[in-house]
Amino acid sequence: MSDDGEYGLSIIAFVGSVFSPYYALARSLQGGVADPENFCALNVALYGRGGKRWTMTERGREQIHRSAHQFKIGPSSLRWTGEELIIDIDEINVPWPKRVRGRVTVRPKGLCRFVTALDNEGLHRWGPIAPCSSVKVDMESPHMNWQGHAYMDSNEGDEPVDKGFWDWDWARAEMANGDTSVVYDVRPKKGPGRIVSQRFSPDGSHTPFDAPTRHPLPASAWRIKRTMCSESSEGPHIVSTLEDTPFYARSLLKTRLLGEDLTAVHETLDVPRLVSWPVRFMLPWKMPRRI
Repeated sequence: MSDDGEYGLSIIAFVGSVFSPYYALARSLQGGVADPENFCALNVALYGRGGKRWTMTERGREQIHRSAHQFKIGPSSLRWTGEELIIDIDEINVPWPKRVRGRVTVRPKGLCRFVTALDNEGLHRWGPIAPCSSVKVDMESPHMNWQGHAYMDSNEGDEPVDKGFWDWDWARAEMANGDTSVVYDVRPKKGPGRIVSQRFSPDGSHTPFDAPTRHPLPASAWRIKRTMCSESSEGPHIVSTLEDTPFYARSLLKTRLLGEDLTAVHETLDVPRLVSWPVRFMLPWKMPRRI
């Protein structure tokens, strides 16, 4: 999010895209196993003045290159310099073709080694690489230049997401002193639900906290049920919904955690919706593939 609250972005680099209908089809045709490097994508979502842009063009093995410090996906790339993550974007908006080109620079204030399982069997893991970061956005198309607070994490799994989960709610918020609080509220398919709630400091240290009461949020336009924890008896309230899809919603909301009133980025994933046949048939309109 920008410092003035007028702009926002989300960037996800996929190896074995968890949402990919092509990856799902390949696994079903190949006995449940397919090469994840043949299903890579850079998802870019831009919000704010000038309109929304969205890209998620999937590319095969021949169009990607990975090393310890660089990940190229077609004409776009991510590069770690040792101090900054530089993301060069050259993509096409979908479904209406518009250029999305520019550079995003993420500078961590400290790197974090925290990693935890999200399920009860340790097959799905989450780790915030740099939960307290700054970001500089220099976009040529659409034209925008801003800076603000950023958050960077990683998810990985040893099985498809639909094998492990029913759904989850995730939220992160910047604290008054520059810390970042994160609540990961997960409903696995096996065993009890899990709530991971951690407060991360800019130096990379972290401390757990007890997540307060879970409150229901208004369902999205696609009728996705959403929840969020809050210390306020009135519960959290949604400021705006940035993404509203049949299986996924991203929102800005107001909540209260650790004695502070906060603005949080909140996401909900409904896994049965994701793997339903109607959604699988719709996804290529938002996720074209180039081989």
